[in-house]
Amino acid sequence: MQQVSSLRIRLEYRLAAQLLHARWMTRSPGKHRLTMRLFQRCAEAGHTAALSFYGHMLFHRGNSPQDKAKGARYVFQAAYAGDVHAQYQAGRIYEFGCAQYARREEKAVTWYARAAEAGHGLAAERMAEAYRHAHLGLPVDSRRAAQWAALAERAQRSEAGEPIASLTH
Repeated sequence: MQQVSSLRIRLEYRLAAQLLHARWMTRSPGKHRLTMRLFQRCAEAGHTAALSFYGHMLFHRGNSPQDKAKGARYVFQAAYAGDVHAQYQAGRIYEFGCAQYARREEKAVTWYARAAEAGHGLAAERMAEAYRHAHLGLPVDSRRAAQWAALAERAQRSEAGEPIASLTH
């Protein structure tokens, strides 16, 4: 029964993702409600990508403080499960703080570093900037800034679809 449930959740997630990007009925409130309901069901079932996406949506666009708190919890669940986008968002939550999570620069650095090391270009750029300008409680360190900037560049090339061989030089 667990496999059937897992398959159903994966299928619902794919359907929600396709509905989100479908060009038809772009302004339909019904399509939006259905899509968000599917993402919510998947997130509540523990689907990591759904936790990341739906959590991000709730945190940034939730109508109530409860929605925003649930969104932050979902983002952190996905981040702990290894979702690179959620790890970057966790870094941003700790960098800027919010009602549920106080501003904690050391935790922001931890999450940004995890995301950057997993290939998230914006996280690597943020780490490079932090070392260049002594942000997030880090000292100015041009060598580390250059390392993070190189990692960001490799991540951007990888996202652009460049062959891996070109990433080595």
